[in-house]
Amino acid sequence: VSIGAYKLATMIKVSEELLNDSIFNLENYIAKEFARRIGAKEEEAFFIGDGTGKPTGIFNATGGAALGVTAASATAITFDEVIDLYYSLKSPYRKNAIFTMNEATVKAIRKLKDGNGQYIWQPSISAGQPDTVLNKPVRTSTYIPNIAASAKTIAFGDYSYYWVADRQGRSFQRLNELYAANGQVGFRATQRVDGKLILSEAIKVLQQKA
Repeated sequence: VSIGAYKLATMIKVSEELLNDSIFNLENYIAKEFARRIGAKEEEAFFIGDGTGKPTGIFNATGGAALGVTAASATAITFDEVIDLYYSLKSPYRKNAIFTMNEATVKAIRKLKDGNGQYIWQPSISAGQPDTVLNKPVRTSTYIPNIAASAKTIAFGDYSYYWVADRQGRSFQRLNELYAANGQVGFRATQRVDGKLILSEAIKVLQQKA
């Protein structure tokens, strides 16, 4: 597996008046906002990136996780299918495996019941600990696809096999001269990063019926 590097950048222009009149550390705020923007874009790429000018995401058809289960419905998921997804992952990977899905899928899963009418969702009883399904942690991301025909909606596996390569730390620049004629100061942040799943069988996905 070859891991490269893609440049991620964001920029903002701030008026000189705002910089001079601000009653708090505006540059520190901008740096934190850049970190949030970059983090959100990285999360998107690591889940659904297509590998063209960006990392290859876990849910991407090429280079992503292996197919574990195809749901019988295009618009719903059953408890049996969640169990099938769990056991589609080979046992060595289950030890550190977690479920990932978006919040709409979480809502659908939370409504599922077992044969005794008990909800399969197990809410966390300790602060700071994740909720679980089949005793495995559940994490959410808004970038994971919603339940729809042919969509890959749930991933289950050991995410330590998804490698992230940071080629450099985040670089922040203050551009005093570039927008000086407009009475503005530019702030720019860049980072070079790539991410790939190095072993497709380490994470399995559930895909809805076409």
